Amino acid sequence: MSHSPPPGTPKARIPGPQQPPPPYPRIAAGLWRRCLGGGLALWVLITWVTYETRNSTLLPTPILLGSFLVPVAFVLWAYERHCRDLGVSAILGCFLAGGTLGVLGASLTESNLLQPSPGTFAGVGLIEEAAKLAALVFVLRRQPAVRGLRAGLVLGAAVGCGFAALESAGYAVNAALSSAAVSAEGVDLRTLLQAELPRGLLGPFGHGLWTAIAGGVLLSRRRLNGYFRLSAPVAGTCLGVALLHALGDATHGAALWSVARLTGTAPEGQLFAPGYLVRPSAAQEPLFTLFSVGGLALVALAGVGWLRSLARRDPSW
Repeated sequence: MSHSPPPGTPKARIPGPQQPPPPYPRIAAGLWRRCLGGGLALWVLITWVTYETRNSTLLPTPILLGSFLVPVAFVLWAYERHCRDLGVSAILGCFLAGGTLGVLGASLTESNLLQPSPGTFAGVGLIEEAAKLAALVFVLRRQPAVRGLRAGLVLGAAVGCGFAALESAGYAVNAALSSAAVSAEGVDLRTLLQAELPRGLLGPFGHGLWTAIAGGVLLSRRRLNGYFRLSAPVAGTCLGVALLHALGDATHGAALWSVARLTGTAPEGQLFAPGYLVRPSAAQEPLFTLFSVGGLALVALAGVGWLRSLARRDPSW
């Protein structure tokens, strides 16, 4: 015998299907523009204040902001345009963890394996590109569903941009310490900016571009069970981007060498030393700028052409 509830008792509600939360936070359109514009304004302001006050306590702010601004804006743009379905956690993990692991692995291997020689840049390019690709594999090892050319291009670019940001900050700190060691007035802000600006601005067209190409080829051949395949196309792509990397790193020294040959006066220091610590004289500066920027532009165009040829293979791009 069934018992009906007393009058006035509210009926029990049968719970309906719950709407699952979105798999990733929403990012407003155009965030990369606001990040780039606002960050650039802040960087100019803090750099001007540092120069006027000569306050060395402020130096970490323009170094970090200048090194991370363009790479972060580029990653936001790539995510907004091409890979919202991957989620914020994947791209942030590749940028932060991938970049950190790549820099760590490259530093440990380079310090133990490489000696100053004409082939140093080739070795540096091969080691750093292998370290960044290994960092990408490590970050995505427990995400078997992340595969395909489009995902590899974007997440590879995130790893490369994280690597570029940390490396640019390191070179800026090195330039600041070197200038302080040789000058009685402390850190030379001009030397610091000369070391930071080229790398900070060109990071997406260097490390970001090279690792995007390698990551795209790697993830396009990832197995359905999540295992990565070290196939001939992947190995060939790694060698190709390592060559672009070596050419990009050697551009500064090649420009100095060309200026020295044309003008008959060489700057002090080792021409092909890593980084941007050796500078031409004031009279050599216009010609040096032409050669160095032109060389970097040619290397960047080669990488962009390669990436575009890969992107055409993916109908969803």
